[in-house]
Amino acid sequence: MMNFHTVMQELESLSKERMKKIYLSNGAHEPLFGVTTGEMKPLSKKIKTNQLLAEELYATGNYDAMYFAGIIADPKSMTESDFDRWIEVAYFYMLSDFVVSVTLAESPIAQEVADRWIASGHELKMSAGWSCYCWLLGNRSDTEFSKSKISNMLDSVKNTIHDSPERTKASMNNFLTTVGISFSPLTEKALETAAQVGTVEVKRANKKDEHLNAYESIQKQVDKGRIGFKRKFVRC
Repeated sequence: MMNFHTVMQELESLSKERMKKIYLSNGAHEPLFGVTTGEMKPLSKKIKTNQLLAEELYATGNYDAMYFAGIIADPKSMTESDFDRWIEVAYFYMLSDFVVSVTLAESPIAQEVADRWIASGHELKMSAGWSCYCWLLGNRSDTEFSKSKISNMLDSVKNTIHDSPERTKASMNNFLTTVGISFSPLTEKALETAAQVGTVEVKRANKKDEHLNAYESIQKQVDKGRIGFKRKFVRC
């Protein structure tokens, strides 16, 4: 039986200085070990799901422990206040968009919580909300979504993306791309919207600015005949 201390020891033993530098360059800060997600898989298979342990790990503030918490969490047992607590301490996008939003995407209250975060005006909450929809649309059946709601969200992207906070811009652009590829009822509208939006510039601290173009990304998948793509799992 693995407990908090043995998991932390195991994670520390898997640390790689190169990964630590990569995470730090993307916005992580100490404490962290620098563990690849692939190295975490054998450990997660031993534990499977353990919400109490996930909460202990997430509370450490250690990036690797927080990431691993998302892998072993039980999203269906988490409440709105649990997800709010997690997003409040998600201090950079790799936590907000790849831990909290991914975990939320496997919860039955995903859309309600994501909608609230999108409307919050807080950069990383908004980013997590839009990202959650990306994970949802890329995994769940089209019938689980309101076409008119997703259509309205596309309009919101068109009208606000260029004036949104930097990280939120990136997630909104991902949403636009994901609708085009994975939500086939609105592929055409997503393409039209993406053409109107054009290239999105995202400024990144200590790194080159990113230039994102959802139209090109969607069109590539259209050309490959991959429209309607759904991934089997959300979490690794």
